[in-house]
Amino acid sequence: MQRHLTIDSVDIHDDSDCYVIAEVGHNHQGNLETAKELFRAAKECGANAVKLQKRDNRTLYTRELYNKPYDHENSFGTTYGEHREALEFGWEEYRELQRYAREIGITFFATVFDFPSADFLMELDMPAFKFGSGDLTNIPLLKYVAAFQKPMLISTGGGTMEDVQRAYDAVMPINPRLCIMQCTSGYPCEFEEMNLRVITTYRERFPDIVIGLSAHDNGIAMALVGYILGARIIEKHFTLNRAMKGTDHAFSLERPGLRRLVRDLRRARVALGDGIKRPYPSEKKAMYKMGKKLVAARDLPAGHVLGPEDVAIKSPNDGLPPYELYNILGRRTRRALSEDENITFEDLAKA
Repeated sequence: MQRHLTIDSVDIHDDSDCYVIAEVGHNHQGNLETAKELFRAAKECGANAVKLQKRDNRTLYTRELYNKPYDHENSFGTTYGEHREALEFGWEEYRELQRYAREIGITFFATVFDFPSADFLMELDMPAFKFGSGDLTNIPLLKYVAAFQKPMLISTGGGTMEDVQRAYDAVMPINPRLCIMQCTSGYPCEFEEMNLRVITTYRERFPDIVIGLSAHDNGIAMALVGYILGARIIEKHFTLNRAMKGTDHAFSLERPGLRRLVRDLRRARVALGDGIKRPYPSEKKAMYKMGKKLVAARDLPAGHVLGPEDVAIKSPNDGLPPYELYNILGRRTRRALSEDENITFEDLAKA
C-alpha cells in the first residue's frame, strides 16, 4: 500500500522529499512585518510551508485563566488573556499574509485551537489544518474539521497509543487526508524523551497514511533521523533570532539551521538510494588504487606448480581478484612469469 498526502499540490509519500514546515507560531510577536520577514526567510531556506497558530482567545480559555495575572519575562500583557491577544492576528493580517505567501511562493496554513478558529481558517480556504498535541483527544474538533475535507496534521505529544488510535478512527471515515505526527511536548524536548522509534510504530500501525515528526528539540540531527525512520513531514519552530522575547525562540531554528535542515533532508532522500548494491563509476579510480590482484611473488619458470609462496596480493586492481587464489593454487604455469606479473587463467594449465 502506497501512502500519499497532497498539500497545496505537493505530493508527499515514502519516496518523496521531506515536506518541511517552518513553525512560526507566535514568533512574529504580533508584528505583521516580522511575520513577513519570517515567511521570506523560510522560503529562502527552502521550507515548503510556514505555519501560524490561530486561537479565539475569549472562547478558548476560561474566564479565570484569561484574566489571570501573567507576570513573566516573555509576557506581552499584564494578564494571560492580554498576552495572548497581543500575539493574535485577525482577518486583515491573515489575508495580507496569504497574499504575501502566494507572492513569494510558499504554502501558508495554521494550527487550529477551537471551533471559531476552524471556521475562520476555513473561510480563508487554508490548504491544510494542523492540530497541536493538546487537541489529540478533542474528538469533536477533529471531526468538525474533518468535514472540511482538507489535509489534517495531528501532533501526538502527551498521548497514548489509545489516544492516537481514537483520533485516527474518528477522522479517517470522514476524511482520509490525514498525517499523524510523533511529538513530545517538552519545550525544548529532551533527547531521551523524543522516542523516535514511535515513527516506526505509527508506520506499522497506520500503513495507509503519511507519518510525520513535530520536533521541539534543539538542533537538526533528530529531524534527519526521523526522515530515515520514515517521517515524511517534519515541523520545526523557526525564528529570526533565538534571543528574541517569547517562549519558543530559544529552541527554534534560525536561518542557518533551517537552511542546513532542508539541505540535509534533501540529501537524505537521494542518499537512501534504492537498496540495490552496485559499484559506481565514481569509485573506479579509488578502487584501482586500493583494490588488489594476484601476481607472481617471484620469477617463476614455465611448468611450475603454483604454491601459496608463489602468489602475492598487490595493488593496483587490474588483474585477477584475490578471491580467485584458491582456484589457481596447484595449477601449472604454461609460460615463465616475472615477479609482480599478473597471473591469468590463460597462463595456467591443470596440475
